[in-house]
Amino acid sequence: MNALVEHIKQQTAGLSPVQALQHLADTYPGGVVFSTSFGWEDQVITHMIFANNIPIKVFTLETGRLFPETYYVWNRTLEMYGKQIEAYFPDAEKVQQMVSRKGPNSFYESVDNRKECCNIRKIEPLKRALAGNQCWITGIRAEQSANRQHMADVEWDEGNKLVKFHPVYDWDLGDVKQYIRDNNVPYNTLHDRGFPSIGCAPCTRAVQPGEDFRAGRWWWEDQSKKECGLHSVDATIDEETKELRPL
Repeated sequence: MNALVEHIKQQTAGLSPVQALQHLADTYPGGVVFSTSFGWEDQVITHMIFANNIPIKVFTLETGRLFPETYYVWNRTLEMYGKQIEAYFPDAEKVQQMVSRKGPNSFYESVDNRKECCNIRKIEPLKRALAGNQCWITGIRAEQSANRQHMADVEWDEGNKLVKFHPVYDWDLGDVKQYIRDNNVPYNTLHDRGFPSIGCAPCTRAVQPGEDFRAGRWWWEDQSKKECGLHSVDATIDEETKELRPL
């Protein structure tokens, strides 16, 4: 698949993110999806897709444990663009069995329990969302973590057997914020309150001054164990930055 990745890199080189997204939509008609968690970067890409009527399907993972602020920006996005965002829920029976056996907050008790919860609420729904598609768009940026600096804007996802494209991979946080301001894009106000990464409410807290920008994700675990598996290359699933300034 290296040849396919290189071909797409060549085809998208020099294109703006909007032009690249349109090119991929034309190349894989009906086979391109974008996963949003309603963070800064994802809202930028959602705007690019919806405002330009690019035929890319937008979906989100509704884990059942999201912040109220996330639901608000989700609904505000629907109102603003009048476009559909498909929600993928975890298997209700699996959630019921897990919570019945271990309680609602078992993920605090061990890494294995937390990974079980992530697998049920995120990994399995993601696989359903990606099944049958050819290209997965994400909001990953190189600046977000050391691991992501060794990635590329076009990759092959072996686990899901599709191409991954990160249209704002080379943007810094200032670029993201400027785009949001210039285009009046709705965003999650938790970002203004010290949350560089916004996932499930029980598993995310604000980052304090002087803390590592990943400190707010699964903060009760050892740093080396902080991963859930949505992106196999790096350890987290949400947009993370080193800079925390209100828009």
